[in-house]
Amino acid sequence: MTSKERIMLALHREKPDRLPVTIHQWQPYHLDKYMGGVDALTAFKQVGLDASITYFELIGQFWIPDTAALATSMVAVEAPGWRDEITVVSADPDNRIAHHTVHTPEGTLTYRTGGDRTTTWITEYMIKRHEDLDLIEKYMPVPKLDKARVAAAYDQVGDAGILRGFVWGDQGGCWQHACCLMDAQDLILEAFDNPDWVHRLMRVLLDKKLRFIEESLVGAKYDLIETGGGAASDTLISPELHRTFCLPYDRQIHDALRAAGHLSVYHTCGGMMRILDCIRANGCDASETLAPPGVGGNIKDPAKVREAFGGRLAMIGGLDQFHVLTDGTPEQIRAEVHRLFEGFGPDGGYICSASDHFFETPPENLRALAEAGRECVY
Repeated sequence: MTSKERIMLALHREKPDRLPVTIHQWQPYHLDKYMGGVDALTAFKQVGLDASITYFELIGQFWIPDTAALATSMVAVEAPGWRDEITVVSADPDNRIAHHTVHTPEGTLTYRTGGDRTTTWITEYMIKRHEDLDLIEKYMPVPKLDKARVAAAYDQVGDAGILRGFVWGDQGGCWQHACCLMDAQDLILEAFDNPDWVHRLMRVLLDKKLRFIEESLVGAKYDLIETGGGAASDTLISPELHRTFCLPYDRQIHDALRAAGHLSVYHTCGGMMRILDCIRANGCDASETLAPPGVGGNIKDPAKVREAFGGRLAMIGGLDQFHVLTDGTPEQIRAEVHRLFEGFGPDGGYICSASDHFFETPPENLRALAEAGRECVY
């Protein structure tokens, strides 16, 4: 059985020949430092893991522009009524600083980002006043994917694994995307003080995401589309806020993806145990990251998640990428993979994966992960 067949069977909640084992996105930092600078697909093959390749294309995300490779200024996104100009304050790869000024016919918006060799973060949020939403609604563009490039990436992966994509925006879910436009703490307060405005923000983002699905994802060659994001986890917002401001909008996104012929995975890189019913109800096909306490989640007993989903969702993740995958011995990695297989995977529909990004993991530990997965047969 090929890696693609193995993963796709699991995504359809079936039993492949053995447990599929992969990671969530290979980071350039790790590829450069530990894998000799090879691309992600080659790295998967070198360590023996089932490949899960994420296709990235600049469609407005704050985290894609690489200031280290830029001049002192550039235009990140330009569309009718929307011009996002970047001023690079620091191109030092260990201290990347970029200031964005977005020009629209009716005013300007600003935001700022910082970063290092491993990641990018927001230091100033775009939404500072309620009125800023007017400019976002009227002018923020929804770029179209280059489907030919997606198809080429899909064909390159071939039988080695699957190709994953995104819904437009800094994050796939509307609430999660909104938390990249304004501080999450401020958004939570707005949800209590001005719920109608927050719902309007959700609808504005939803309309743009649905347009992206219709214009760019219909006919695009993907195996799996990622939605959601960590800002809707139950370690950040309450289950009631999730039911009010996430669930109704998540459902519409997943319904649209299904109508477009795509499987979806709802990404929750944080606590999940108190919103398992919402994840089950939001229409996704799979749930990730099944994060344990060691990486900020709250899943201690995998069997409880499997029972809550009742065979209705595939599951991806579960492996502590820091304390086990990075710092653990091969024996500890093997024991944890078997524990996760016995908890999440006895009925099929489970893909063992690092819960999220890793940066300092020795390649031999990744090989130990792959070997442990080959031992977990159905």
